[in-house]
Amino acid sequence: MIVLQKCRRPPRTVRHWWQLTYTTCTRSFSASFRVRSIAGTSHPNEYCKDLVLKHDYEGYLTSRFYPRQYQSGYYALRAFYIELSMIKETVSQTALGQARLLFWREAVKDIFANKPPRHPIALGLYEATQRGRLAPYHFQRIIEAREQELHAQSHLTAESMTSHAESTASTFLYLLLSLLNLPSATLSHAASHLGVAQSFTTLLRAFPFHASKGVMMIPAEITARHGVNQQQVFIRGDTCKALEDAVFEFATIANDNLITARNMFKGTGGKVPKEAMPIFAAAIPVTSILRRLEAVNFNVYDPYLQVRDWKLPWHVWRGYYKRTF
Repeated sequence: MIVLQKCRRPPRTVRHWWQLTYTTCTRSFSASFRVRSIAGTSHPNEYCKDLVLKHDYEGYLTSRFYPRQYQSGYYALRAFYIELSMIKETVSQTALGQARLLFWREAVKDIFANKPPRHPIALGLYEATQRGRLAPYHFQRIIEAREQELHAQSHLTAESMTSHAESTASTFLYLLLSLLNLPSATLSHAASHLGVAQSFTTLLRAFPFHASKGVMMIPAEITARHGVNQQQVFIRGDTCKALEDAVFEFATIANDNLITARNMFKGTGGKVPKEAMPIFAAAIPVTSILRRLEAVNFNVYDPYLQVRDWKLPWHVWRGYYKRTF
């Protein structure tokens, strides 16, 4: 169990290390869609796997523990989730984002009508629906939540952000439970809390990127409670005591949800059922992020947080075989 502790030390100054389109929009989207369709429809499973490897290192690590017959389904579902999560950051106009989400809303309907569109992810999803009892409702719930992001990416309350996390990350875990044919109230409850913890820690790790775009990912009620001046954070691109206190409170909510998910398995000595462990292995990277965040005194601008944890593959492997997180 992690007990997050806030230490007091002077903030460190860190350089900006993270510095890393209705007619015209539809035309641009269609052109991009055709290029990717031609490239991936002949090998949709490989396309989805490559997309996960490129954009989700932790998700790729845990994919290796899924039974072979379900791995292609996992990659398709994860690729779908990644595709939707990147829309907000990859479109220059809201109308283009809405066009892409409209495509996916119609694609899901066609997939469950046994006529998937010629898109590699859609083809992969169609194959997954033939293996697991996937519900179209879960796909549509994720799409609706991503559409809300196009209009309001920040949240006023932790409750609002928790609801959004449940509609995205938690719902994705419900899809994985369905893929593996694991209907269980206990597993679903644990997955709900794990999804919230996973979503919050991802937002904290990506905080500098969003702040550079003028977006505050910590709920306004938390930043206000600690006296965070959002404009100064956006302009300076550095930490301060008030921000570290706000990050600590937000990280504590993530940790509390992780503990709740873990407590759902008290009846089995803390061990996750073997058949469900591929899904709950996703909690291990969450634990790693929270520990690393605590190690830098909740300074989200510390470059250490962006360096890949070389021990993570070992922790994931060990956690999987011990069936704990």
